[in-house]
Amino acid sequence: MALELASGHLLDPAASLVLASAAHHARTSADLSDDAHAIAESDLTAALVAALDADDLALAAESPEGPETLEELEAACRRVQLTRRFHNDAVRACRQLRRQRMVRLFRLAGHTPWPESWEMDDSMPEGLPV
Repeated sequence: MALELASGHLLDPAASLVLASAAHHARTSADLSDDAHAIAESDLTAALVAALDADDLALAAESPEGPETLEELEAACRRVQLTRRFHNDAVRACRQLRRQRMVRLFRLAGHTPWPESWEMDDSMPEGLPV
């Protein structure tokens, strides 16, 4: 979604370049470690927040494809927030279960590694349609 926004003519060229670079880095970081991927995703969020100020959003909303693109971006941001919350809730529940006495006593968790929470900046750019 961010690449589509950057490649459209909704933003100024400098903001489009920064956003496209961050989106490309986030997309290609999937093969890297979890920490590097989380940093790349957080950098993309920061680029979105920096590139989309209130004036840019108002100009983008006036263009023919602008409202639909901004609604899709808002939906994508909401999905990222929900996904991170659900994942971290599941990690918390799994850790809580693995700490129970019976699970430890009978080694029901086996040798699997402890699940890791996913921390990243998932703030939404201000002014997106809600």
